[in-house]
Amino acid sequence: MRYFIEISYKGTAYSGFQVQQNSNTIQAEIEKALSVFFKQSFTLTGSSRTDAGVHALQNYFHFDVEKELAHDLKTERSSRLSGLEKSTYHLNAILPPDIVIRRIFRVADAAHCRFDAVSREYQYFIYKSKDPFLEDRAYYFPYNTDIGKLKECADIILLHKDFTSFSKRNTQVHNFICDIQNSEWTEGKNTLIYSVKSNRFLRGMVKALVGTMLRVATQKISVDEFKNIIESRNCTGADFSIPSHGLFLVKVAYPDF
Repeated sequence: MRYFIEISYKGTAYSGFQVQQNSNTIQAEIEKALSVFFKQSFTLTGSSRTDAGVHALQNYFHFDVEKELAHDLKTERSSRLSGLEKSTYHLNAILPPDIVIRRIFRVADAAHCRFDAVSREYQYFIYKSKDPFLEDRAYYFPYNTDIGKLKECADIILLHKDFTSFSKRNTQVHNFICDIQNSEWTEGKNTLIYSVKSNRFLRGMVKALVGTMLRVATQKISVDEFKNIIESRNCTGADFSIPSHGLFLVKVAYPDF
């Protein structure tokens, strides 16, 4: 039997999403909580990897068990919570405060949280004047920034499919083709937010897109040079240096829910 877990997390304290040797990760913490509560081992499959320090408003894992989970937890008839809802409550009590399970739900045995996802959406948050409440969840960038140039670059991104130039080297993918469905900048009183939606993303891609667009917006390179970086299919022209803590995975979409 297969289950999906919908989660949110603040990635500041973690080395990334997926289990790594000698590192604290989101997956390791959730596998540990599941094992403690259900008293059996779990191996999770993730929908979308996030790098060290990246946050998620929504991400998913799936896992398989031999027996239906709700039957493992006897609940009082008077309880307003189902077995899975009570499981979620108790699991969240075990998990550290920067990780939360939103829900656990049964899916078809062939459902796959990574391969069945039809799109992922990210947002990168920038703030322009000092704000202690944004310090660990957005990038402090107090420089003159041309929002018109940022929007022009965001529109250019929609015209392309091959994003080799915005993928870190030594990544194990068969191609660098991404179907970008939305790419836009919005401006608030003290913030700039880049939103991007695609069927898939490459390793380091969103940070590289944002970092390189900021170079255009601060007149370090031109819009034509930005186009050339995309078309060169060479990652040495992109800027991967912006911090991870401004990046959020905001949504993973599936055809059935």
